Amino acid sequence: MGRWRDGRGELEIRGWEREEGEGEPVRVPLELACSYRARTRGLLGREAVDGAMLLSPAGSVHTFRMRMPIDVAYLDRRLRVLAVRTMPPGRLGRPRLRARHVLEAEAGAMERWGLRAGARVTVVVPDAPEGA
Repeated sequence: MGRWRDGRGELEIRGWEREEGEGEPVRVPLELACSYRARTRGLLGREAVDGAMLLSPAGSVHTFRMRMPIDVAYLDRRLRVLAVRTMPPGRLGRPRLRARHVLEAEAGAMERWGLRAGARVTVVVPDAPEGA
């Protein structure tokens, strides 16, 4: 957990009401923004997002210069959801004390996925090619 590179992967979401191993996790396409440059750009200027974007490390976000409202999930170091908020454009999110990562998605997406406080997520990235 934690040391990823910019790129693509998949987010697996397990609801807080289910025990680990019960039911199928929800799978969502994921963009990873781990470099300073990628985190700074985030979703700025986009009209839509396919799946979610993970900003890491991050403890807060803003929606200045965004064109759409977004859902924001604050994750702790174990990838457990601390809080989920919907933010309209032009807002500054409050920093979360224990947040180490932030997930962003189109407004309403996280509710459809069952992502809420207490849920656990897993970041799945493709294996690096040999010699990399």
